[in-house]
Amino acid sequence: MKLSVWTYEGPPHVGAMRVATAMKGLHYVLHAPQGDTYADLLFTMIERRDRRPPVTYTTFQARDLGADTANLFKTACHDAVERFDPQAIIVGASCTAELIQDDPGGMAETMGLDIPVIPLELPSYQRKENFGADEALFQIVRTLAKPIARTERITCNLIGPTALGFRHRDDITELTGLLMEMGVGVNVVAPYDATPADIARLGAAHFNVLMYPETGEAACRWMERELGQPFTKVVPIGVGATRDFLREVAEMTGLAPQIDETRLRLPWYSASVDSTYLTGKRVFLFGDGTHVAAAARIARDEMGFEVVGLGCYNREQARMIRALAKDYGVEALITDDYLEVEARIEALAPEMILGTQMERHIGKRLGIPCAVISAPVHVQDFPARYSPQMGIEGANVIFDTWVHPLVMGLEEHLLHMFREDFEFHDDAGASHHSGVGGGSAPASVPEAPRDISGSMETGTVIWLADAETELKRVPFFVRGKARRNTEAYAAERGVSEISVDTLYEAKAHFAR
Repeated sequence: MKLSVWTYEGPPHVGAMRVATAMKGLHYVLHAPQGDTYADLLFTMIERRDRRPPVTYTTFQARDLGADTANLFKTACHDAVERFDPQAIIVGASCTAELIQDDPGGMAETMGLDIPVIPLELPSYQRKENFGADEALFQIVRTLAKPIARTERITCNLIGPTALGFRHRDDITELTGLLMEMGVGVNVVAPYDATPADIARLGAAHFNVLMYPETGEAACRWMERELGQPFTKVVPIGVGATRDFLREVAEMTGLAPQIDETRLRLPWYSASVDSTYLTGKRVFLFGDGTHVAAAARIARDEMGFEVVGLGCYNREQARMIRALAKDYGVEALITDDYLEVEARIEALAPEMILGTQMERHIGKRLGIPCAVISAPVHVQDFPARYSPQMGIEGANVIFDTWVHPLVMGLEEHLLHMFREDFEFHDDAGASHHSGVGGGSAPASVPEAPRDISGSMETGTVIWLADAETELKRVPFFVRGKARRNTEAYAAERGVSEISVDTLYEAKAHFAR
């Protein structure tokens, strides 16, 4: 067992919570001890939902273990049904409660409730959050969806968006608009904002759109087999993928693909002279498999970046990411340990990271700009504004999100380079306000550089103060590589103290 400060995925019952919280008229009764009851924090603080998650806990304590914990669960079920009047309930155990083997599903089935009871068997010590969401939606669909007559007009179901998903709310809106332009209606979105009654209507659609394979693929495969509904394989994130997606829908429906690209900004900029600053930027990608695969295509084919590394944390999508990495000529990183991710980023020294909130923190420590492309994310990635990842507007949002850290990072570097200039030093006020010194040279004479060698030791090599100051003038996106190259150069030659001369000798050596 390994203690971790951060984790990319929670246990599988958190995935089931994401499905339950996304739906209406469904309640989740979770057999869990006191301490596993953190759903309110997840959904009301991070996602800023306007209602509490529909989860009831048994919250047994240590002293209850010697008594009848099964009775506690049954009482919690009765209370939840009486208080919330759901159309259906799902029942399961948290990772801790799984150890006492009370079998919530079996107990609930013997209670004689007059609504559907859907048991979840989620192996907490073998699988994780995305599996829990995928399995929960699959069990709900398998229990409630039945073959029914198709709708008169061509319709589809949007499958996979959940609570705590990365821009799922806005992706639904964007995809609905794209499909309507083709003449395809949306029958049901599941699980997001669906009720159990809506799940029962899934069979009326002509096909399914699998938006997020990590949370909806099992349900789509079941509906393809049992309800005769094919499902899309292309995830429409990026310009090229959106066009491919609409062609795929056209093949399924016999309709002509329609796409209004007048709102699209990315292709024009990518073909402009201004974009040459971005060409060849070395990027590292990490997140869930779906978003990493989409981002890799955008980075290489639509933005002109160089993908130097990629990986995912959800092992269910590891095979896809390994095949993708082979196509890009890089080694895939499949891990849920953020320290391994940080070590790979340090070794590759990319100019930009495309990742999760974990990589955003890693980027801060390493001085590398990072754009978030995947869950897990924090509150700033649940914006109040419309900000999808899919479709035409999604491509515009992605372009802004990726380009801004690079451009603003360049601005920060230039300001730092000219910090000693009479206009930019810290004591100079705004020129139009006649600031301190009226924009003249600093009022105080800068303190002479101190010998900080004692505090700058890295391994067996020591950086002198003047060399450390000069290193800060190197652009932030290659500074780490410059430091490592210089230290390697010094170590090979038995130099124990790095001076400015050593720094420039190393630069000349590696430039050959």
